[in-house]
Amino acid sequence: MMDMPAPAETVLTNARLVLDGEVVEGSVRFRGAEFTDVSGPSAHGEDMGGDLLIPGLIELHTDNLERHIQPRPRVDWPHDAAILAHDGELASVGITTVFDAMRVGSVPNEHGGYEPYARGLASELMALRRAGALRISHFLHLRAEVCSATLAEELEAFGPEDRVGIVSLMDHTPGQRQFRDMSKLKAYVQGKRNMTEAQWLEHVANLKALREAHGEKHEAATVAAARQFGAVLASHDDTTEDHVATSAGYGIRLAEFPTTEEAARACHAHGIAVMMGAPNLIRGGSHSGNVAAEALANAGLLDIVSSDYVPSALLTACFRLARLWDDLPRAVATVTATPARATGLADRGRIAPGLKADLLRVSLLGETPVIRAVWSHGRRVA
Repeated sequence: MMDMPAPAETVLTNARLVLDGEVVEGSVRFRGAEFTDVSGPSAHGEDMGGDLLIPGLIELHTDNLERHIQPRPRVDWPHDAAILAHDGELASVGITTVFDAMRVGSVPNEHGGYEPYARGLASELMALRRAGALRISHFLHLRAEVCSATLAEELEAFGPEDRVGIVSLMDHTPGQRQFRDMSKLKAYVQGKRNMTEAQWLEHVANLKALREAHGEKHEAATVAAARQFGAVLASHDDTTEDHVATSAGYGIRLAEFPTTEEAARACHAHGIAVMMGAPNLIRGGSHSGNVAAEALANAGLLDIVSSDYVPSALLTACFRLARLWDDLPRAVATVTATPARATGLADRGRIAPGLKADLLRVSLLGETPVIRAVWSHGRRVA
């Protein structure tokens, strides 16, 4: 958090407060980093002009930090500057708590893969946090790729002190889960990495060989690491009932981006919360050809929304859900209270006395939400 003192007390009045299950006209008061009172209209305080006040958004899965670190292929941007830019961007779009996604599990680069980077980047992020240079709350989300060469070794470099809040069990072996349709995977990979046909075939063969050699060991290491860190274990791209049954057996309670309605229904049957991407909802479908987030929302199978690769999409998707469901508090919960509950953050996600004073002032321009102000832990950050 930025090393700036919060005002002794802040009172915001003449607002529409989005609370649990209702929208009420009133005032909110916070002192230091916590809400102290939620009450009716007050003659004192800063006039919100009838704007909405909603809890600060909680982002569980974003690739945004990686985009800042590598803004172009083979461009490694100065990391402190990239982290600060990422932090400022999230604050500006109303995200006050973020689980920064970092991949663990490398693939040799001669096969179009990944070099290890998460341990170093996490240390740089935590150093900036200790220095008071960050505007919002940051936790780590380790994306554990079982189809890789070095996952177990990379996980061993982290510990409980690293604020690892989520570990997601990922398997991007070609031909299953997110990329069951090999033609879509081929178009994505060849377009991103400019591969020839021969390089593409070699890439696929290499990944399948890695999964065969290390998959079971890496799955076990990931489950053990999440337990060691005290982190929530998440699944990724569950496609079938069998996938979900395996996830439930591991103790998973959060499913990232299930690819079919079948899998989403199975998640709910096992008490696993379903998270979908805001870009999917806004675009009207998945870029990989998988199930549409709106279809799951209509079926009552959507619990949490993630901005994924477009930070500003989180608030836009929230208000799209509010129109779809005709229920603003329910929609707001998908980006505030429910992700807080799913990750064990009992101190935030709602506007209530004793909780963190993370707050957005939002007005509407037609159907478009416009952020007027953002507070994080009682300090105005945007």
